[in-house]
Amino acid sequence: MSANAIRIVDLTVTHHRHPAVHHLSGELAPGSLTAVIGPNGAGKSSLLEALAGRLPASAGRIEIAPELAGRIAYLPQQSHIDRSFPLGVLDLVALGHWPRRGAFGAIAAALIAKAREALAAVGLAGFERRRIGELSVGQFQRVLFARLLLQDAQLILLDEPFNGIDARTCADLLRVVQRWHGEGRTVIAVLHDMELVREHFPQALLLAREAVAWGPTAQVLHAENLFRARQMAERWDETAPVCERA
Repeated sequence: MSANAIRIVDLTVTHHRHPAVHHLSGELAPGSLTAVIGPNGAGKSSLLEALAGRLPASAGRIEIAPELAGRIAYLPQQSHIDRSFPLGVLDLVALGHWPRRGAFGAIAAALIAKAREALAAVGLAGFERRRIGELSVGQFQRVLFARLLLQDAQLILLDEPFNGIDARTCADLLRVVQRWHGEGRTVIAVLHDMELVREHFPQALLLAREAVAWGPTAQVLHAENLFRARQMAERWDETAPVCERA
């Protein structure tokens, strides 16, 4: 196994030629559980999209261990998902088989059974025939986690996975995250709840477009670091040149 699951080298990711992530460097160990935190507009979601291959690097690079290649699962924020399409719950969960079966590969009865098992694992047994548009925010997030379970990824990227859901759903889905961690999978989650980060995520990256602190959560969430992150976010000039650092 590689020494690092991910190595980020001087990474800059831009939107409209202005940096969302600016000269970020660091490493994540295999099997690590990391929260990405920071002020609004700090580049957290952009970083996850870059790690998922959905946003290109404007400078620098992301090195992902060979054993993780093709075994990456990405969960965007719910607000980015169109729930108006008339899709059934079981059908959506079964899409988790696509990375291995292909978009047009037949899904055998055994794989459908696994989709049902995934739904049961997130507390939604009996919801197979529901339409996704009929679900509450918490129920829909459980469905998305069930789909992730089927993907069997080694690198799991979660963008605000607990935002807007009820406490019981949050606790149930946290157990799924802890299960992944226990299985040695590498998990990175964008989060806003600092108490949740302190209690459940051993590693943290405090981001304000640039890294403010990265390491053990107790050290990262020091008051001085949080204050510095707020200051950096407030000072950011959207009209500045693309990059002022050589």
